[in-house]
Amino acid sequence: MRGSRELLRMEQGGQKYSWFQGDRVEYRARDNADGYLFDLQGYYGGDLNKFWFKSEGEGSFGEEIESVEVQALYSRAIAPFFDLQAGIRQDFAPMDRTYAVVGIQGLAPYLFEVDAAAFLSDRGDLTARVEAELDQRLTQRLVLQPRAEVSFSAQDVPELGIGAGIDTIEAGLRLRYHFAREFAPYIGIDQEWKVGQSADYARLEGEDPSVTNYVVGVRFWF
Repeated sequence: MRGSRELLRMEQGGQKYSWFQGDRVEYRARDNADGYLFDLQGYYGGDLNKFWFKSEGEGSFGEEIESVEVQALYSRAIAPFFDLQAGIRQDFAPMDRTYAVVGIQGLAPYLFEVDAAAFLSDRGDLTARVEAELDQRLTQRLVLQPRAEVSFSAQDVPELGIGAGIDTIEAGLRLRYHFAREFAPYIGIDQEWKVGQSADYARLEGEDPSVTNYVVGVRFWF
């Protein structure tokens, strides 16, 4: 019966899956120069082991892109709702830099989606980032999503405008409408703060350390 049991396992839970999501693809209206942001991720694999892909980037129209990163991660389930992830992150803007990545991603109690990771660069810089979001279903199609993100650094990284301690805090609220489960446009507001030495670096570059974005975007998956 060994062969039959193996076939049953493969057909009832041992399959490989692929998934891709545009979590945030948005236009950002703000003072001085309007901008854009994309936040993409996806995976291929089974219930326990997956290959994860993540990419984020943002910038202002008419200017060079401010930041672009791509992550390639091995993901292993360590609990019913959490994965341990490790791999490589490559930044292409504002400058090329490679990082080793270790983090966790999953669903915390009360349905908070959490993504936390530490990054060690090829220059020895140690940084970290924690993201959390919560979907509050107002109707079967209308969803309100509060979201927060905090970045940290173990040391000053002047060439990237990063100060030691808390680097940036971002908090937003987005209201989306699901025309289908896989497609949902949204509107919202997002506030960004640079903190401490990072705020001083921003002022030296002539930038405002506190920025309010009014966003219009779309969330999709397949």
